[in-house]
Amino acid sequence: MAGHQNPVDGITNTLTILSMNSAANSRGSSLGGASQLAGFGMSAQGGSPSASYGADGIGLARSPGSLTKKGSVCSPPVSPSFRRNRHPFIIGVAGGTASGKTTVCDYIMQRLHDQCVVMLSQDSFYRGLTPAEMADVRNYNFDIPDAIDRESIMVTLRKLIEGSPVDVPIYDFSTHQRSTETRRVEPADVVIVEGILVLAMEEVRNLLHMKVYVDTDDDVRLARRIQRDVASRGRDVGGVIEQYTRFVKPAFDQYIGPSRRYADIIIPWQRGDNIVAIDLITEHIRLKLKQHELLRVYPNLEVIPSNYQIRGMHTILRDRETSKNDFVFYANRLNRLVVEAGLGHLPFKEKIVTTPTGHQYVGVDFARGICGVSVIRSGEAMEVALRECCQGIKIGKILVHRHGPAGREELVYQKLPADIASRYVLVLDPVLGTGNTACKAIRV
Repeated sequence: MAGHQNPVDGITNTLTILSMNSAANSRGSSLGGASQLAGFGMSAQGGSPSASYGADGIGLARSPGSLTKKGSVCSPPVSPSFRRNRHPFIIGVAGGTASGKTTVCDYIMQRLHDQCVVMLSQDSFYRGLTPAEMADVRNYNFDIPDAIDRESIMVTLRKLIEGSPVDVPIYDFSTHQRSTETRRVEPADVVIVEGILVLAMEEVRNLLHMKVYVDTDDDVRLARRIQRDVASRGRDVGGVIEQYTRFVKPAFDQYIGPSRRYADIIIPWQRGDNIVAIDLITEHIRLKLKQHELLRVYPNLEVIPSNYQIRGMHTILRDRETSKNDFVFYANRLNRLVVEAGLGHLPFKEKIVTTPTGHQYVGVDFARGICGVSVIRSGEAMEVALRECCQGIKIGKILVHRHGPAGREELVYQKLPADIASRYVLVLDPVLGTGNTACKAIRV
């Protein structure tokens, strides 16, 4: 669900979905495409106040992680099949050659030892050279986007996002072709994509939840590259400098350096030990992982924090021995919590009043011009709570029918306030699955 103010005939019209289980279904949800929705929900799964991120919203006990293979740190108790039902948190780490990208990734992985983390290197996705390019390989530029097999890296990332294992190619720099061997990568909590061009490729950038740029001075990077290539790759200093001036530096100025404007975080890495930045990044990742899964996919979704009072009401509602009167009573209590949370996000203006003792009190005035739209057949369950919170509120009704194998939505009935375009609208849909019905209601 998204929060957005949409001007209609010069009047701000805000639409808000209120749902009792807006966080219940993460698969197939289309709410990310409804750019004019603001969603407020209460997870039907409950969860303790100190719950960590888990499959049921309550939490997941994990033992310390262990290094399982190069580029992967995983916690053994959690099976890959469990992660296939979850969306990973994807981080892109870019920067110039020898800027310290791999070191930054290693630090992040070490600090996220209690999560399953895998790292993908851009180097794995170089495309194989053609015979003509091989014949003149000394003049081939590996530092430009055209050198990368973008389709392959996108397929790999999408499979990991879907929770599927994937075979990552291995590039042989001696033959400038892909090896017949591959590296098996299982679904993970965190996926780190590292490479000089990660932020320069728009299609890759759009899949990232966090974009990091490692910033190091040019002279420091050149010195590191000379040291690395001479010691590890058997090259002479003159050859390294020639390649740097002909290909590496121009590509940096054209593609890599400008990509820093897309970064969420820029890490100065001249000394190679900016631990404060690493700690800030890893704490942010831990915070995101503790959130409900949908918040990582739809950041403008609001899930009401759970507590033992809410879990107690959920327990009563799930108990088959609960009487009809008790069920209605506690359902209305939960509905009212959702309505109050939704109303709290509407615009307000400052208001000064005089108290009975004659003192001035600076407060706020409630938003005016609110109406509700109840999605038949379940929306009526929330009407009582809305009327209790907003006296005399206008409530319209809409019925959307889904039919056909593709689940196409068809408007069957609507009765809306005549001046709805000038009002703040609360859409009532307590049983929200994919969100398609709510999106259809908004389009109407």
